[in-house]
Amino acid sequence: MKEKIAEIKRSIEDICLKCGRDKRGIKILAATKTVEPQRINMLPDFGITLVGENRVQEFVQKRDFVKGVEWHFIGALQTNKAKQVVGKVSMIHSVDRVSLADEIDRLSAKQSIVSDILIEVNVGEEESKSGVFKDKLDEFYDYCSAKKNLRVRGLMSVLPKGADERLYDNLYELYAAKQGGAFDTLSAGMSGDYITAIRHGANLVRLGSIIFGQRA
Repeated sequence: MKEKIAEIKRSIEDICLKCGRDKRGIKILAATKTVEPQRINMLPDFGITLVGENRVQEFVQKRDFVKGVEWHFIGALQTNKAKQVVGKVSMIHSVDRVSLADEIDRLSAKQSIVSDILIEVNVGEEESKSGVFKDKLDEFYDYCSAKKNLRVRGLMSVLPKGADERLYDNLYELYAAKQGGAFDTLSAGMSGDYITAIRHGANLVRLGSIIFGQRA
């Protein structure tokens, strides 16, 4: 794992040099689905302190056994399970509908906190995937921004496998139109496309198999 992370960091440094970006502005989040706590606990020693879970049940089972990291929730979140996540993670990446935004806001108000969220954008407009379509983004962004206990920190997307690079540009354009202040995070790129995502403006990449190996 140490060698894999070192190689990832070298790759990020190389692409940042080519693109004229500061490598310090790129965050690596380790996607820990199916990864046991013992291995997650090794990550801070290798310079990774952001971790993300896709499934609520796994997050609940692991969180008390993992130390020295900042948890994000990166998977599809059912409204009725939001109570197990709100107040326990630093950021929720996958907010994509009014009912979920309302529930996160309600639970946050109950705890007297403001929850950082990313709006998930279905930039490929795939019917089988979650996420707000591009033509609905402004409306949903305004809705979430008006909530007292939500702070919209940016956008997140899972791009189609083998996506045309114009889709990455399209995603960045949506992000750049609102960038500024607290709106500072573009979460895109996974193990297979993180270099492409960085080249097109992503500043947070979610890496699983390239760090931990193929999942069982």
